[in-house]
Amino acid sequence: MISIHKASFGQASATAAVLGSLALAGCTSVGTSTSGDPVDPQSSGMYASAQTEPFRVPAVKVSKIESQYLRQTVPTPTRISEPVGTIVVDPYNKFLYLVQEGGQSLRYGIGVGRQGFSWAGEATIQEKQPWPKWFPPQEMQERDRYAAMFPDGMDGGPRNPLGARALYLFEGTCNGNNTRTDACKDTLYRLHGTTEPESIGRAVSSGCIRLLQQDVIDLYDRVPLGTRVVVLQGPGVPEAL
Repeated sequence: MISIHKASFGQASATAAVLGSLALAGCTSVGTSTSGDPVDPQSSGMYASAQTEPFRVPAVKVSKIESQYLRQTVPTPTRISEPVGTIVVDPYNKFLYLVQEGGQSLRYGIGVGRQGFSWAGEATIQEKQPWPKWFPPQEMQERDRYAAMFPDGMDGGPRNPLGARALYLFEGTCNGNNTRTDACKDTLYRLHGTTEPESIGRAVSSGCIRLLQQDVIDLYDRVPLGTRVVVLQGPGVPEAL
C-alpha cells in the first residue's frame, strides 16, 4: 500500500519564495567515503548544515555515504533520451537524474521503499511543499504504533519522515495551476527528503523516493511545477502508471 502524503492545494506553492540557500563549509581536508574513495571537500560544502531553514537541517557526514550517491554532474546515460529539464528516476540503481544541456545530467543518490518499485511510467510535478505535512494512511496506522499517533497528520518539522521538501506526482492531463480534474490523478508517489541519510543508496522498508535533505532542497529549487518525471521500468514493474 502506497503511503499517502496529502498536499494542501490551497497553498500557492508555485509562487512560494525559495526558503534558503545552503551554507558552504570551509573544509580543507579530504576524508574517505565508505567505498574507500576520497571525499571531495566541495561535497562536504554542499552538504553543510542549512542555516536559513525554519527547522534544523544538520550537515551530512559525507564520509558515511557511498561517493556515487553524492550529488554530481555526470554524462547522461545512453538509455536516457529525455529532453532537458526532465527528471528520470532509476529505482534499481538508486539514482535520480535531472537532464541538463550538453549531454549532462545532475545526478542525485536516492533511497527506495516498496512503493518506489511499485510502478513505472510518466507523471508531472503538480504540487511542491516545503516542510510538508505527513498523513499516514489508515492501513499504516493499523500496523504501526508511531503512525497511529498522527490520525490527523504530522506537521512539518525535523522529525517528519517527508523531510524538508516534497514534490507530488500526478498522472494524466494536468494543467499545472493547482486545479484538479478527473483527468489529473494523484499517483501517491512522492520525491521527498529524509531524516535518515544512511538510507540513501538502499532499499528501505517504506516510503517513496527519498533524497538527502540538502539534495531535495536543491532539486526543489531547480524544477518548476509541471516538470515531467519518468520512472524507469524494471523486472515485475507495470508498464504505465
